[in-house]
Amino acid sequence: MRITYSPLGDEAIVIEVGQEITKEATNLVRAITKLVEEASIDSVVEVIPAFTTVTVFYKVSAKCQYDDMKNLLTKYIVGIKDLDSIQPRTIEIPVCYGGEHGPDLEYVASHNQLTVDEVIEIHSTGTYEVNMIGFAPGFPFISGMSEKIAAPRRATPRLRIPARSVGIAGMQTGVYPIETPGGWQLIGRTPMELFLPNEKIPSLLQAGDQIVFKPISKAEYDQWEGTTHATV
Repeated sequence: MRITYSPLGDEAIVIEVGQEITKEATNLVRAITKLVEEASIDSVVEVIPAFTTVTVFYKVSAKCQYDDMKNLLTKYIVGIKDLDSIQPRTIEIPVCYGGEHGPDLEYVASHNQLTVDEVIEIHSTGTYEVNMIGFAPGFPFISGMSEKIAAPRRATPRLRIPARSVGIAGMQTGVYPIETPGGWQLIGRTPMELFLPNEKIPSLLQAGDQIVFKPISKAEYDQWEGTTHATV
């Protein structure tokens, strides 16, 4: 796989591993991210993985210009091998589907000529992967959803999406970690907190994670949420 480098402004470099979202590209993005983070390079400020790129922000100095950082990163990346050995985490996300937590579930069902139960079954039995974190703090862009339940974004976005809402937009599914405006079709909500502002790594999910959605009842949701809030 051909890796390219390009400047992003004066203090960042974009490492691109391909033009398409593939398993190999995902593994390589994860490997590069892990390698650069663990290298603890003094001038590196932040490492941001995306679908097929890794952006490295760094402090510019007399000894660290673009070419210096490019050459340093190239030396590290040349040694990356055995990408298939990278073992992703699997994280189960409980979801209370429909009702007040999923006001667009019936629309998704009718749009695809399915029943509500069929949408829930398809969504909760898929094999998913987090491709990147972005848009809002901790927001995961998740691939692997069946086209059988794909649905367009709302014509008019909502001004307020409740935190932890699970949505569908096109062929993607995702979870809103915080309250924010948004246009995804809401099919459920999880009691699990994805944005952890007090933790060293504030996002529960990371690029490359495997996701399993588990249906839960409203009573289970209320119990989980009540317990979580009681211990905060």
